[in-house]
Amino acid sequence: MTTAYNKFYINGEWIEPAGRPTLDVINPATEEAFATISMGTADDVDAAAQAARAAFPAWSQSSVEERKTVIQKIMAGIQARSAELATAISNEMGAPMSLATAAQVPSGLGHFAAILPVLDSFQFQETRGSTLIVKEAAGVCGFITPWNWPLNQIACKVAPALAAGCTIVLKPSEVAPINAYILAEIIDECGLPPGVFNLVNGDGPSVGAAISSHPEIDVVSFTGSTRAGREVAKAAADSIKRVTQELGGKSANIILDDAPDFAKAVAGGVMNCFGNSGQSCNAPTRMLVPNSRMAEAIEVAKAAAAKATVGDPQAETTRLGPVVSELQFTKINALIEAGIKEGAELIAGGPGRPAGLDKGYYIQPTVFANVTNDMTIAREEVFGPVLTILGYADDAEAIAIANDTEYGLSGYITGEPAHAAQVALQIRTGMVHINGAPLDISAPFGGYKKSGNGREWGLEGFEEFLETKALMGAA
Repeated sequence: MTTAYNKFYINGEWIEPAGRPTLDVINPATEEAFATISMGTADDVDAAAQAARAAFPAWSQSSVEERKTVIQKIMAGIQARSAELATAISNEMGAPMSLATAAQVPSGLGHFAAILPVLDSFQFQETRGSTLIVKEAAGVCGFITPWNWPLNQIACKVAPALAAGCTIVLKPSEVAPINAYILAEIIDECGLPPGVFNLVNGDGPSVGAAISSHPEIDVVSFTGSTRAGREVAKAAADSIKRVTQELGGKSANIILDDAPDFAKAVAGGVMNCFGNSGQSCNAPTRMLVPNSRMAEAIEVAKAAAAKATVGDPQAETTRLGPVVSELQFTKINALIEAGIKEGAELIAGGPGRPAGLDKGYYIQPTVFANVTNDMTIAREEVFGPVLTILGYADDAEAIAIANDTEYGLSGYITGEPAHAAQVALQIRTGMVHINGAPLDISAPFGGYKKSGNGREWGLEGFEEFLETKALMGAA
C-alpha cells in the first residue's frame, strides 16, 4: 500500500498540481514503492514564484522578532514530529533508523536552532563615515536539494533564508521527498504569511530547470552533483541571478606518521567513509598513509570493514543500510569493478550484494589498498561505502596527492597537532578536520574548485541571502 503526497504547497495552501503525472517513491531496502508524489511543471514553478514574489515586500520588512518566532515554531514542529520524520527518511533513502533518529533529523533541527544566535547578533546596518551600509533580504530564493541528507540540506537553506527575510520556492529531491512534505506541513501550521514558503515536487530537467531560469527568482541555492550543478548555473545565467552550489567531493584523509594512535585513526577513517552508506559529499574517501605503514593500515582497515554490518535499516544492529536507488547501486558496483580491473588491491568487500541479502540496493563495504591517484576509484566520486588507501613518501607528496583532484570540499588530517595544522593550511578545500574534530554547525560549509561556490551554515551561510546597499550621506 502506498501513501499519496500529491499536492503542492503554494501561497499558503495545499493545491492540486498543474499536471497529473505521479512518481513512485521507492524504499531502497525493499525495492518497492511506499508513496507517490506528483511531478511538477514549469507552470507550478511559476505559480510558486509569483506567490513568493508577492509575499516578499512584507516578509522582507518583518522584524527580527517575527522571524525568530516563526523559526522557533518550526523547531517545535520538527521536535513534535521527529519520529515521523526519521521514519520517512529511513524509508525513502535507506538510512538505518539509528542514523535517521540520531543524526538525520537532529541535523535539520540544528540548522534552525543555529540561525537564532546569528540573527540575534547580526548588524543589519553599519555606519562607515557618512555612509550607512544596509544589509537586506536578497529576494526570492529557489532551492534544489538532494536525497542523501535530505532534511539537513533543506534546513540549512530554509532557516537562513527565512531569517534574512527572503521568500522561498523549494524543490526537494524526487527520490526522497516525504520529509520535505512533512516539513511543509509543519511550516503551514507556524503562522508564516502565505507565499513566504512554497513547495513544488518534480525532477531536475523540469522543475529544477524552471526554478533556475525563472525571472522572478533572485537566488538559486543548489546541492547535488557537479554535473547537475553545471546545468543549474547555465540555466541561471540569462537572468544574472546569484547561484550558490554545494557539489561533489573526493576528500583526502591524511594520516601522518606522528599520529598519536595510528590504528585508531585508520579504523576511524574507514567508518567515517562508510557512514550514511558512503553517501556524503564530504566523506573521507581517499585515505593517505605513509608508504612504510601501508601493511599496518591494510590489516587495521580490513578488520574495521568487517565490523560494518549491512542490512535492514529497521534493525537495531545495522550500521549501513542500502544505497538510495538502483541507479546508484549499478554505478557503485561498476566503479568497484573498475578498481579491480585497474589493479587496485581489494582487501574488503567487492561487487555485488553482501552475503544473505538478495533484495535491496545493498553494497558490500569495500576497501582498496595500494591505490594510485590516477585510478578511476581515486578520482571519481563513488558515493557509496568504498574506501581507497593510497601511500605517500613525505608531507609534500601527501599534500600533492590530496590536492590532485578536481574537487575541494573537505579534508581530514591526523597527527601531532601543530604538524597537522601546518599540513591542513596547505590543503585546497573549504573545510579540514584536524585530529577527528567533528563538523561545526556554526562554521561555514562549502568547497573550492568543482565542489561549488558560496557557503552554507553559520554566519557565512546567512550572508548568502543578503544584499548590500550603501546609503551615501545618510549617516
